Parts: sequence; C-alpha cells; structure tokens
Amino acid sequence: MRCAIVPPHVLDHIAENHRDERLRESAQRTLVIDSGQRDARAAAQLIASAEPTTGPAVAKRTIHDAGHHDRLPGRTVRSEGAPATGDRSADEIYDWLGVTFDFYRSAYGRDSIDGAGLPLVASVHYAVDYDNAFWDGSQMVYGDGDRKVFTTFTGPLDVTGHELTHGVTQYSGGLDYTGQSGALNESLSDVFGSLVKQYHLGQTADQADWLIGQGMFAAGVHGVALRSMKAPGTAYDDPNLGKDPQPADMAHFVQTTRDNGGVHINSGIPNRAFYLAAAAIGGHAWEKAGRIWYETLTGGHLPKDADFATFARMTAECAGRLFGVKGAESDAVRQAWTTVGVEIA
Repeated sequence: MRCAIVPPHVLDHIAENHRDERLRESAQRTLVIDSGQRDARAAAQLIASAEPTTGPAVAKRTIHDAGHHDRLPGRTVRSEGAPATGDRSADEIYDWLGVTFDFYRSAYGRDSIDGAGLPLVASVHYAVDYDNAFWDGSQMVYGDGDRKVFTTFTGPLDVTGHELTHGVTQYSGGLDYTGQSGALNESLSDVFGSLVKQYHLGQTADQADWLIGQGMFAAGVHGVALRSMKAPGTAYDDPNLGKDPQPADMAHFVQTTRDNGGVHINSGIPNRAFYLAAAAIGGHAWEKAGRIWYETLTGGHLPKDADFATFARMTAECAGRLFGVKGAESDAVRQAWTTVGVEIA
C-alpha cells in the first residue's frame, strides 16, 4: 500500500476547482500516480526479509534523483557518509532520514524502520510537478510540487517522519488501511512525525505547534499546514484546497467511501486524543505519551483491524503498565479519549 502525505480530497479539490489549468492537470496527474501500485512492493515480503543486524545501530542512507521520471529509484546522488551534493532536496532528505533514524534509536531503542537496521532509501525529483511524497513499502519518494500551491515536500521534517512511520507500522504487524484502522495508521504517522520534529527542536508539548506539513504551502494559500493535531479542522480554508474536513471528535465522524473510508480525515480524532494526552502529561511528549503509543503499536498485540475503541483501551492499559494504573499518565490517556468521544471499556 502506497501511503502519501497529501490526501486525495485535497488533490480532488485542486483538480476540480483551481482556476489555473496547469495546476488542475498537475493535481490530476498526481491522483493517477497515487492510485497506481506499480512501484509498490508487498509488505509481507519486506517483513519476511527483515533480519536482525549485529553491532551498533547506524543509519545507512542512499539518496537517488528520479530526474522527473516515475521510474524508481533513479540515479544515486548521495550515499551514507558522502558530502553534500548541493541539491537542496537531496541534502534535506539525507539529513531528515538521519534525524528520523536517530529519533527512533534514541527515544525507543529501535534500529531503523524495521528494528533490524533497514537501509533508508529515498528518491527526490519524482515525476513532473508531482504534488506529493510517499512511502511505497520499501523507500521514500518526493515530488517537487507545482510551485503554486505546494512548493516543497522535502523541507518539512514531519513529512519524512510521518512517511517513515508508515514503515514502522508495516514492520510492526501493520494496520489495515481502511476505516478506523486505516485512520489509526495515518494518525500514528502524524503522531510520530510530529514527535520527530519536536525531538529535533528540543520542544516540550506546550512549545510544539502540532502541525503536520507546515511550510509546504506557497505564499497566498490560506492555510498553515495539511493537518492540525491540536485543532483538527482548522489547518486550512482556501478556495483551491477547500476547507480542512477533519473532525475533532466522534460526534463529527465522517462516513465516506473515499480515501479507503476517510483514513486521512477521521485520523483527526485519534490525533487530537494524543495531543490532549501529551499536553496533560507535559514535558517532552516522546518520553511518556509517545512511549505509550509506541509500545501499543509495536508490542505485538495490536489487531490489524483495530478500531478507535480497541486502540484507546490498549493505550490505557499500556499507560497503566508503564506508569501505574492510578498514575497521572493513565488518567491523562483515559481523559483524552473520553474528550474525543471514544469510550474505554
């Protein structure tokens, strides 16, 4: 399954409503590419091929230039330890792959995306005016954007953190990419994408912006980011993008067949639950709230078809194991889910 940062409802709106014919065509081409599976690899095969490595955890990065073609990976332009290329996109992604690797290693003792030293591969300059970035099951891929609505996908660190976390979920047993389990899949990527950025900046929960994709919009676009974990539904309101449709609670859950049952829309509900828990606990969010979410994801017991209620119950149980059933952390997790309308049995 190809997991992309820009949801189809955003690209749909551009393709149908933008006054600029070139941008409508760019959005439509992106949608066609995103619906294809030819570049994807089977997750089961990748999981089966993962073997533990020996020695210290060290990043193994390789950056390719796709040369504005849709064939992957493209020409190798930088390998681990090599000097900067002078290509901003390639060098940004080399750095961001390293930051994400360091985050998982330092915060949770994880050796790369698969936990077994998986090399990190990325391709930049993918296709022509491609308005997205994605994890294809084996590597990261970045377009350059259309330069009128989207100007960068390599700049925001949380985009790379988000997409690589799809790999963490994949190698941790996966979550079905449909309905509530699919929304949890997207939410977990937003959670850890934001935590990668907070870790890199040394921010506490109250200092973080809790935005996903801040900085990718061109000047003149009425929006601050693709999503807001703190206030779902408020990230953008623009004639060419539409209005951010994310709900902040179960009372506004969106029933739709589009985007695998609204995986990018309804992820706003568990996103807000995590923000509320992290804000209530305080401090560096990756240390306690993030630990609870990480252990729930990687503990080996999360069903592939988990719904919000199942995940909420498991995070509450994990908080109890880690920090005490009557601890402030457990109370914060339970209250967060209750606030967004997900009851814990």
